[in-house]
Amino acid sequence: MRIAQVSPLAESVPPKLYGGTERVVAWLVDELIDMGHEVTLFASGDSGTRAQLKSVWPRALRLGRPRTDPVAVQAALLEEVARMAGEFEVLHSHIDWVHLPLFSRLGVPFLTTCHGRQDLPGFPEMIGRFPDAPFVSISDNQRIPLREANWIGTVYHGLPPDLFRPAHERGSYLAFLGRLTAEKGPEDAIRIARRAGMPLRIAAKVPRGERTYFRERLEPQVDGTQVQLTGEVNDEKKQQFLAGAAALLFPIDWPEPFGLVMIEAMACGTPVIAYRSGSVPEVIDEGISGYVVSGEDEAVEAVRRLAQLDRRRVRAQFENRFTSKRMAEKYLEHYHALGGEPLLASKSAPADHAHLPDAASIPLE
Repeated sequence: MRIAQVSPLAESVPPKLYGGTERVVAWLVDELIDMGHEVTLFASGDSGTRAQLKSVWPRALRLGRPRTDPVAVQAALLEEVARMAGEFEVLHSHIDWVHLPLFSRLGVPFLTTCHGRQDLPGFPEMIGRFPDAPFVSISDNQRIPLREANWIGTVYHGLPPDLFRPAHERGSYLAFLGRLTAEKGPEDAIRIARRAGMPLRIAAKVPRGERTYFRERLEPQVDGTQVQLTGEVNDEKKQQFLAGAAALLFPIDWPEPFGLVMIEAMACGTPVIAYRSGSVPEVIDEGISGYVVSGEDEAVEAVRRLAQLDRRRVRAQFENRFTSKRMAEKYLEHYHALGGEPLLASKSAPADHAHLPDAASIPLE
C-alpha cells in the first residue's frame, strides 16, 4: 500500500528525548516498510526515517529557536498533505483533530489515531461535526469521554522487540519514569518506596510549567540516596535504568490513554506496579506482568510480592501483546478495510483480548 503518516511537529520522528507519539510513529513507519509498503512521513526536517520524508519545517518546534507560531507551521503541513493526497491509498493522522475539516474533503481514505486524553472541553462538539470520520483509540478506556465518535478499533502501542534487552535477575531499586507532574504520581512513588524500604530512582523531565511544583514538592525529598534524580534519559540509558529496577512504579492520578513506559519496562522484563486508572488494567496482566492496585497501601504490599513474578514471563507477555509488528498488522487491517475490504473490527469493537494466554501457558525460556 501507499501510506501517508502525518506526525505532530513538536518533536522529530523519532524524538531526541521525550516524545511518546513521535516515537510510536517511528516504530510504525519502520514496521510498515519492513512489510513492503511505501510510506511517506510528514514530519519535521530533523527527523530520521527510512520512509520518504516530507517536511515543511526544518526543526522540531520544541527545540527550535527562535520560537515559531505552531499554528502557521501546522497549516503548512496540512497544505503539503493536501497537495500530495492523491498519491496515497490511505492517510493516517496522529495530530488530534485539526486535520478533520480538510481530510474529510480530500476524497482519500483516512483514519485518526488519538494519542491524548479525550475529556478536554470542546472535544465532543468538534468530533460531533465529523460523525463519519474514523478514529482508532490506543486503549478502550480512552474512548469513554467520546463514545459517540466513529471508533473503528483499538490498536495498542508496540515497540521493536530488540529495542530493549530483558534482565532476568531482580533489580535493586524501584523506578519512576515520566514527566514530573502531580498527575503522574511522583510524590506517591516516593512514599511507596520509603514505606517499602527500597531506594527510588527517578528519570524524568521537569516541564517548564511544573518547575514550581518540582521545587516545592519534590526537590526537598531528593536526598541522593533513598531518592535519586537522574533527569531525562535516551533509549540506551533507559534500557539500563529499567532493566536494573525491581519494578516500575506508575501511580498515576489521571485517565492515562496508554502509558508507553509500562511496555518499555515489560520489554526489559521489569514488572509494573500501577494505580487502577485509565488504560492500566488493559496493559498490565495481573500477577503476570505486574500488579494493578487501588492506592498506596496496596502498592506497598505489591512491592513485597515482587518475588512472585517471573521476569521471563513479563518479557514474554510483552512479546505476545506489545511489539511494533503486531501494532502495524492491526493498523493494516484498518487500512485495508477503509479501502473497501470487509472491516475486520466492528465500529464499536474494543481491543481483541481473546489471544491473551494465562500465566501457565507463557514459556519460561
